[in-house]
Amino acid sequence: MADPRSRFDLSGKVALVTGGSRGLGRAMVLAFADAGADVVIASRKLASCEATADEVRRATGRRALPVACHVGHWGQVEKLAEAAYAEFGRVDVLVNNAGMSPVYDRIENVTEELWDKVVDVNLKGPFRLTAMVGARMAAGAGGSIIMVSSTAAVRPSAGVIPYAAAKAAVNAMTEGFARAFGPTVRVNCIMPGPFLTDISKAWDLEAFRARAKATMPLGRGGEPDEIVGAALYFASSASSFTTGAVLGVHGGAA
Repeated sequence: MADPRSRFDLSGKVALVTGGSRGLGRAMVLAFADAGADVVIASRKLASCEATADEVRRATGRRALPVACHVGHWGQVEKLAEAAYAEFGRVDVLVNNAGMSPVYDRIENVTEELWDKVVDVNLKGPFRLTAMVGARMAAGAGGSIIMVSSTAAVRPSAGVIPYAAAKAAVNAMTEGFARAFGPTVRVNCIMPGPFLTDISKAWDLEAFRARAKATMPLGRGGEPDEIVGAALYFASSASSFTTGAVLGVHGGAA
């Protein structure tokens, strides 16, 4: 019997991760490279992508392509896909991780501009990138696409309604794309709960920790590297019979 660990090997693969320069995206980029993949790191700030790419090269020796991309703009998303294929000739793993949830005081004060910005980044961009890359995967050797939604998709609070609506649509889109691109392309979704990434620096952490202890079975927020198990599972042949799935990684928060 083959070593089960070999199912998680990504040697010879190319992984593209949006929002890949920090937080959960950075943790996934480093894990994919450590598992043998070359990586495309996309985010709005090129310098941040370059720093993560340098870290990948030093730590793993894998090739890393940094690309500045605002996923809310289809033109930039299309250029990102073309840059990845021009550099590597293929994309085997796509992770739609970039996201945003601006703060607002009252729901009636949400502007059309804020609504459009949230939907563009969290839904419109991932749709276009998945359509482009998924079609090329299906026409070639196949691949794995990983959406990243949020527990807000199923348990929205009053302060994140536009974000929650977009992420609920991401959950639905996961199954739709799984049907569109099967059988050679698998499309799954990670649904994270509260993680202690850069975003958490804006939280009242004392209040969050008290609430987590009272309401979450694991009693705490997640650390970025705790997303890695789910990401490697969906990216690799370990999940060869899994598609259209939404996996909660949330400490029981949902």
